[in-house]
Amino acid sequence: MALAPRALLALLLVMAVVLELSYAAVYKVGDSAGWTTIGNVDYKQWSSTKTFEIGDVILFEYNAQYHNVMRVTHAMYKTCNATAPLATYTTGNDSITIKTRGHHLFFCGVAGHCQAGQKVDINVLYSPALAPTPAAAAFPSPSVPAVEATDPSPNNAASLKPSMALLQELGFAIFAFIVSSFV
Repeated sequence: MALAPRALLALLLVMAVVLELSYAAVYKVGDSAGWTTIGNVDYKQWSSTKTFEIGDVILFEYNAQYHNVMRVTHAMYKTCNATAPLATYTTGNDSITIKTRGHHLFFCGVAGHCQAGQKVDINVLYSPALAPTPAAAAFPSPSVPAVEATDPSPNNAASLKPSMALLQELGFAIFAFIVSSFV
């Protein structure tokens, strides 16, 4: 039984959304040390070894009795000024989905912690390798809402990206081919 063109199109749209959702990586800030002032974690070094992309989830795990997470501006980040953060997180298990390119700056707002190095710059660069192909660009993917992190192995997330990028690219190419055959 052949699918009607509209049913096939709906199925392909759902497939594209699933591919886009499955592509996000989860990064635990500080890896096994987490978000802390203990152990001299170098968060600048930690973030420099990662390739962050839109849709990735940044996970802050910490003891909420002693720490928090504040999203701040560049000027606030440079001076460790915690007087007017853009957002404050206090659960001890905070998942933040990256939705835009550029610098996403965070620090602990507890007195002295930022000055002691408990701050991180998550920089999301434009990645031409993940730019849509001309066929996929003709049929942009639908916008996908932010989702909570559920990946059980956040420290290995980056290793999944190349194969997921290929799978996503293939999905969009198939989608574009099938849609173009109905137009």
